[in-house]
Amino acid sequence: MMVNSRTGSGAALRLLLLLGLAGLLAVTPVHAGVEATQEAAGVSQQVTIDTLNSLITLQAEMKRDIAGLNRALEEAKSAGEKKDIQTQLDKLEADLLNTTRNLKEIAAGADIASLREAEEKPFSLQEELFSLLRPALSEMKDMTSHVRLKSDLKEKIADYEERLPVAERAVANLTGLLEGARNEPLQIYLQGLLADWKKQLTFIQSELQSAELQLDKIEQSEASLAEASQSYLKSFFQKRGLYLMIALLVVVGVLLVSRLSYRAIVRLVPGYRAEHRSFRLRLLDLMHRAITTLLAIAGPMIVFYVVEDWVLFSLGILLLLGIGLTLRTALPRYWKQVQLFLNVGSVREGERIDLDGLPWLVRRINFYSELENPAAEIRQRVPIDDLVELKSRPFRKDDPWFPCLCGDWVLLSDGMRGKVIGISQELVQLVARGGAHRTYQTTDFMALSPLNLSRNFRLKETIGISYSLQRESVTTIPDLLKAHVEKRAAEEGYGDKLLNLRVEFERANTSSLDLVVIADFHGSLGDLYNRLRRCMQRWCVEACNEYGWEIPFTQLTLHQAVPEGA
Repeated sequence: MMVNSRTGSGAALRLLLLLGLAGLLAVTPVHAGVEATQEAAGVSQQVTIDTLNSLITLQAEMKRDIAGLNRALEEAKSAGEKKDIQTQLDKLEADLLNTTRNLKEIAAGADIASLREAEEKPFSLQEELFSLLRPALSEMKDMTSHVRLKSDLKEKIADYEERLPVAERAVANLTGLLEGARNEPLQIYLQGLLADWKKQLTFIQSELQSAELQLDKIEQSEASLAEASQSYLKSFFQKRGLYLMIALLVVVGVLLVSRLSYRAIVRLVPGYRAEHRSFRLRLLDLMHRAITTLLAIAGPMIVFYVVEDWVLFSLGILLLLGIGLTLRTALPRYWKQVQLFLNVGSVREGERIDLDGLPWLVRRINFYSELENPAAEIRQRVPIDDLVELKSRPFRKDDPWFPCLCGDWVLLSDGMRGKVIGISQELVQLVARGGAHRTYQTTDFMALSPLNLSRNFRLKETIGISYSLQRESVTTIPDLLKAHVEKRAAEEGYGDKLLNLRVEFERANTSSLDLVVIADFHGSLGDLYNRLRRCMQRWCVEACNEYGWEIPFTQLTLHQAVPEGA
């Protein structure tokens, strides 16, 4: 118990001395704008001597406590007691080591640790990268130090405000117990505890007051933060604006030289502007673009390195690392784009692809590729990235590209018949007889299976005659009907456009014998499609009238039910 009491009083003395030392050595960062200024430079020689005296007294007290604990350790009987004493001893020895180091550094006015020989560390890529980024991180740290300090002070105040009632209750409780205690050993023990808690209470109160004063000082200076920030930005660009301008000029110079060299390559290298370039020329183009990109990136970094502006250099490295991390997942796709650019990928020049429901001829592959639909006479430029997931194939001469051209008459499956007046990759516009316009999405237009009437067309009309003409229906009537239709077509001006005409027996229907008239017309009559159908019906009826062929009508046979038992 005596060892512990003495140790406790020694600890109390050390705490008091350390508090005094902390009060003397504490430096409160004060921001005048953005950068903090330290107020430790004005410590007088007398204050330093007083501090050294305090440390000497503390060192001596620690040595006495260590000696006392060593004797107590030798005299201890139980393992638990030895363990407790050893824990106290280890802590005291660590505190003594720190006190001795502080004593030397304060007396010398220098950091002794900086004079120690640096240990050789193994190579670490992470550490090397961090060392390159440290100037930029330090700059960012300085910019945010004001906010971080304010946040730390608020947390510190909240912590001490939470601990202060606990210390006050402990002092009050120990004071009450001490007043009622009659046992001298208990009184000594309680007095030691009360002294420790009073010092702890004093420490908390002083730290709380100090933090509040610092916070008040910072909040009073916040009125000028806008001006300070403006001043910092002005100072930043005044200091580094010239370097940034030089870096920009370097990038512009690289791009200009690249443009001039590209023109020289186009002029001097044979076949460079050919519609379908060889692999060698494509590789040359890709290398030229890659070198330009690398020089445009490396140029500013070289400028920052030469002028020794490590902040801008570090920011450049941060930017490049961010770009690299972003592009890491996209590397396979970029590799496919390189293959396409070299014309060795899944899509190749001069072949056919399907894009957005339409077939396209790949005219040229570049960073912006040229596609063409030869039949519809439409073109478009697409980024090379849009071709990555596609596949092309060689095409034959008879491969269809589009069902119609501008000016063609088409008949759609929805019944719409009109003249095509506009085709694009998005829309197809038709004009019907009478002038009505109708616009379709190109994909919807294709889905309606357009029948191109301007590429010649066929009409099939059926006429029924009476069963009384059964013998003639397969002998003379087809020839007579054909001759009549040819005659009437010629009389009405369609004879030279009638490419083929046949009249055939079709079937024996319920109430008639059906003949079918099959007529092929030239595509120039596509706009008269419905008129020609009506004409053919009229010509068939005229033939029936001329030759006396009866056209029967549909007969309905009525059956009367007979009642049962009738």
